[in-house]
Amino acid sequence: MLSADAVTHNPEVSLPGLPLPLTGRTSLFAILGDPIVQAGSPALFNTAFRQRGWPAVLVPMEVNATDLAITLRGLRGIGNLRGLVLTTPHKIAAVGLVDSIGAEARLVGSINAIRCGRDGRWHGENFDGLGCLRGLQMAGHSVAGRRVLVVGTGGAGAAVAAAIAREGPSSLVLHDINSARAAQVHAVLRATFGAVSIAVGTPDLRGVDILINCTPLGMEGNPGLPVDAEGLAPGMVVADLVIEPEKTELLRAAESRGCLMHSGRRTLEGQVDAVCTFFEGASNG
Repeated sequence: MLSADAVTHNPEVSLPGLPLPLTGRTSLFAILGDPIVQAGSPALFNTAFRQRGWPAVLVPMEVNATDLAITLRGLRGIGNLRGLVLTTPHKIAAVGLVDSIGAEARLVGSINAIRCGRDGRWHGENFDGLGCLRGLQMAGHSVAGRRVLVVGTGGAGAAVAAAIAREGPSSLVLHDINSARAAQVHAVLRATFGAVSIAVGTPDLRGVDILINCTPLGMEGNPGLPVDAEGLAPGMVVADLVIEPEKTELLRAAESRGCLMHSGRRTLEGQVDAVCTFFEGASNG
């Protein structure tokens, strides 16, 4: 699928951007979301493709929720489409639109990557939790034995919560304005990670070591804070999955109160390599 022998673009792979020139041998990837302007995947994945010597390109596609099913049906007709990345609001809905899903996707009920096999079968998996965890670890933040609050239990939030639970925090609290969704995620995690203290609660920051915002609040065009900023305390790790802007309203508030900021770009960076490895399997059908 992605043989380096087929690459005809400039060999200077350290530069970000598209693997030019595009040719008839170029493999196609896309990220689907609404809005799409905040997506950081195109720059990171296209740079990763160049570094790997892949004749491939990932492009952004703005697709609203009501058009997701028809869009995916149409994309199945593109023979050189090798994979898709999914962002808000498609991660849960897409589960029912692929042919199979991986173990992590089955656990958390959402996918953020689809591998388009040459045999026509599409396989979905979720790397949000892995990306968040790796991003935190690369920044020197361990979640083991820490008190963690995850705000937002949608597609990304459920995946992040599962990854945190797997690491053995001293406590994990889930909060969502959709209480039924939070309860559902809680039930799944309690059944899977019974030894870990997991609860559904309020966004109370007292005693919290690590706060992770998995809601779209703070995204460009969606201002607001997922918690009361007055509760942010010096030394607290404050992570935000929002990509654009990189320094969200939450992170600005955290910075002003002496917290350790952790941007959404780090979560994305933490999963790029794993997603690329996942995409490589498309060559085998």
